Amino acid sequence: MRIFLASDHAGFALKNALADFLRNKSFEVEDTGPAALDPGDDYPDFCTPLAQKVAQNKDSFGVLVGFSGQGEAMAANRVAGARAAVYYGGDEEILKLSREHNDANILSLGAQFLTEEEAEKALALWLATPFSNEERHLRRIQKLDHI
Repeated sequence: MRIFLASDHAGFALKNALADFLRNKSFEVEDTGPAALDPGDDYPDFCTPLAQKVAQNKDSFGVLVGFSGQGEAMAANRVAGARAAVYYGGDEEILKLSREHNDANILSLGAQFLTEEEAEKALALWLATPFSNEERHLRRIQKLDHI
């Protein structure tokens, strides 16, 4: 399974740690940036290309990492076919629901609110959770795709 990763400066260290985590689990990882820490970078410059790659590669997933994950998800969700869910801690059920009900193909993580271990656990749970394929959820996703 191919997983694309991107971050901004606030998520740079956690993105790199998650890349190692995923590679150790035998996932094919493509880091879409940034390649170096730049405190002045702008998250749309990295989140939008990631969302485009995920939308074009139907069996892939994306992981965004920013300060809160909110802006990163907003940028990604502007790309047709991208469905980014945000997680920055708390009830892990939201991770499962984002996959089961919404077929989220991008997980946006808030680096300021998660330890490396929490982020790894959340990502593993999210990746292990399949989409339900229930008709009602398919219908709703199709409506999203036509906006």
